[in-house]
Amino acid sequence: MIRSLSTTALLGLVLLPTFLQAQAPMPARSASEVQHMLRELRVLGSVLYIAAHPDDENTRMIAYLDRGRGYRTGYLSLTRGDGGQNLIGDEQGDRLGLLRTQELLAARRIDGGEQFFTRAFDFGYSKTPDETLEIWNKEAVLADVVWTIRQFRPDVIITRFATPEKGGGGHGHHTASAMLAHEAFKLAADPNAFPEQLAHVQVWQAKRLVWNNYWVFRDHEPTPDELANILRVEIGGYDPLLGKNYGEIAGEARSMHRCQAFGTSRTRGSIIEYLEHELGEKATGDLFDGIETSWARVGDAALGKLLDRAYENYDARHPEWVLPDLLKAYSLMKNKSGYWYEVKRQDLLTAILYCAGVWTEAGAVQPTVAVGDTAAVTVSLVKRSAIPVEVSRIEFGYPGQTEQVNKPLETQAKVLTITRKFTVPDLPVSQPYWLKQRKSEGIYTVSDQQLIGRPESHPALTARIYLTITGTEVVYETPVIHKYIDRSIGEVYRPFVIVPPVTVNTPQAVRLFPDKSGAEMRFLVKNWSKATSAVQFKLETPPGWEANPAQQSLSLAPGEERTLAIRVTPGAGAQAGYLRAVATAGAWSGSFSYDEVVYDHILRQMVFDPAEVRLVPLDLARKGTLVGYISGSGDEIPAMLEQMGYKVELLEDDKIEPAYLAKFDAVIAGIRVYNTNQRMRFHQEKILEYVKQGGTYLVQYNTNSDMATAQPGPYPLSISRERVTREQAPVTLLKPDHIAFNSPNVITAADFDGWVQERGLYFPGKWDSQYEALTACADPGEPALEGALLVARYGEGYYVHSSFAWFRQLPAGVPGACRLFVNLISLGQ
Repeated sequence: MIRSLSTTALLGLVLLPTFLQAQAPMPARSASEVQHMLRELRVLGSVLYIAAHPDDENTRMIAYLDRGRGYRTGYLSLTRGDGGQNLIGDEQGDRLGLLRTQELLAARRIDGGEQFFTRAFDFGYSKTPDETLEIWNKEAVLADVVWTIRQFRPDVIITRFATPEKGGGGHGHHTASAMLAHEAFKLAADPNAFPEQLAHVQVWQAKRLVWNNYWVFRDHEPTPDELANILRVEIGGYDPLLGKNYGEIAGEARSMHRCQAFGTSRTRGSIIEYLEHELGEKATGDLFDGIETSWARVGDAALGKLLDRAYENYDARHPEWVLPDLLKAYSLMKNKSGYWYEVKRQDLLTAILYCAGVWTEAGAVQPTVAVGDTAAVTVSLVKRSAIPVEVSRIEFGYPGQTEQVNKPLETQAKVLTITRKFTVPDLPVSQPYWLKQRKSEGIYTVSDQQLIGRPESHPALTARIYLTITGTEVVYETPVIHKYIDRSIGEVYRPFVIVPPVTVNTPQAVRLFPDKSGAEMRFLVKNWSKATSAVQFKLETPPGWEANPAQQSLSLAPGEERTLAIRVTPGAGAQAGYLRAVATAGAWSGSFSYDEVVYDHILRQMVFDPAEVRLVPLDLARKGTLVGYISGSGDEIPAMLEQMGYKVELLEDDKIEPAYLAKFDAVIAGIRVYNTNQRMRFHQEKILEYVKQGGTYLVQYNTNSDMATAQPGPYPLSISRERVTREQAPVTLLKPDHIAFNSPNVITAADFDGWVQERGLYFPGKWDSQYEALTACADPGEPALEGALLVARYGEGYYVHSSFAWFRQLPAGVPGACRLFVNLISLGQ
């Protein structure tokens, strides 16, 4: 029988295939795809690809190795991409990491690979692997890589990037991923390394480690001497069972990285990849030289023979004809233990269902259920073959929740549906497991060893279906999901989620208080339960702060939301701290907010964080009141400016005219606006006319590729790729008497304390003498860069170009960054 997810996790024998890990239902498969599955059942080989971020993986190699060669192929991304930018929405930080996690899972469902992670947090660009490993806590991340190798048991490990000796990867995270892979290759086989893991897994030694050398041979074909240590692999093959070649599959998979604008073409024809030998036994002709990949590997020739015969005799018009061999293979396999039996048992039983024409899903009537409420789950089954199949019983995830069915499935007659209603016990609220506890600077906190490496949490609820197919019992476990109809898209699936009875959404993650008299904050209280709830609402304030009223009682109908307006005031000497909202309903009490990450290319994700707001008292003087903002790739600066007392208007294209802009005290270009809005080339002259007439224009960072105009300023200015990654890097004020540092706030070096993630990025490389460089800063051991803050007079106004990471500092409530930003947009006042 198919083991449940929980049983397999307890055994610690094997990481399950991605489609079982992902909270998605049983996918439809064509007859040729089922034949492809039978082909893969005959192959016992595994490959683990290791790199640093979402998008670093070579989807062409993964598609070739998994779809083409039939090897179990995984991608270990050390991070979830939390520190990057988002070109399709406003998610940043851990929300961006959640989005990119789901994009990776969407890509793996296309290229066939499986997805794994370490606990490392993507803290942004890093110039050196030493800095990276220091921030991440090298030993912790190395332990996670070893853990994944020991569970996944790859025959071959492939790195995307090189070690420092061979040039590194151009990014500290990249180079660190290769270094950790090299160390873990050896340590995974050492029983003295991370011995606490051996309570769940065994040591493992991969056969070899190779580097997917992707850049050396871009400009020339390798010479015979260069090829002596390199495998030249043709991966552009066409698979008639899939109807595509591996470049086409890879293009579709890579195009799932939408938040990074990585849509790409489907490559057809020849594709050459180069694999350079690094560790272990050297392969001379094939990546799997010296590795047995048939069932002879485990000494089971009889099982191999049955699976070979099923594949060779498969008839796409009658998939059920091979069921006798598949069921015999299952009978041989079901009582045997070991890695490959565990892996292939999952695949074999899935193939049996497809060949028998059985389709099933488990769906909840509602997308969410509150702890203590009743959930209704319907299991649907249909059989599209003449093979006799009977449903004996269904277990609904919790002890005692079993429905005895004992009904045969009628051929093509109708869908058999079984519905069960039950009360959800006091289970943990659904939450991405790596977000349940506060992270340290560079690594997520995960207490459960068995969760480390998983791409996402276990499904909130599963249904285990017991079937008898021609006399043989099999068990299929499927996640409970929610299905609904979107009239513009069609049938849509989303995970079924256990929610807290009451949530409190705070107005923002950080609240600035430039006014000592305080500010009104609005809290959204929602009742998720199916009954009217008497809710006690309470605010817990940090020392020195006052909330009025701090407590309220309210009655909320099912699904009702209520907004509470509460005045929060800093007292004398109040310091930055967290305000916490607590809701109590009956015997339940908790502090939860909720958020959703919703895009049509991923499964909808719900997040339940603590209902907290960081309160920041701010010594701030301000000039001007009205600011225009041209949105780039989403950021939170407009909301923070409003907290500082500004009225902010988001400027659409038709509003960017000199006469309309004249009313603004300043106009701000959002991050990467010259990359994301190609109409900026037409707006540039109009904006500069506004400056010429006395306006102030502040341009935030842009990358140096695909800019709408080569000149974002009134005078020559070129953008480089230089950056300062150390947020603690000292900043020198080159012209401390400049108005930008003196009005309306006096700026000193102390205002650069407490910055987060990085100083700045994509600094200008060259600029006209009309610009004044006001600051200098540098990463350790590097020359100072002076382009982070440039100011120029143009006509009667001011033009400002700044590569400081304002989009990180202002939303984090960094006081000095807020004060300097206000000075810059106040220059014309």
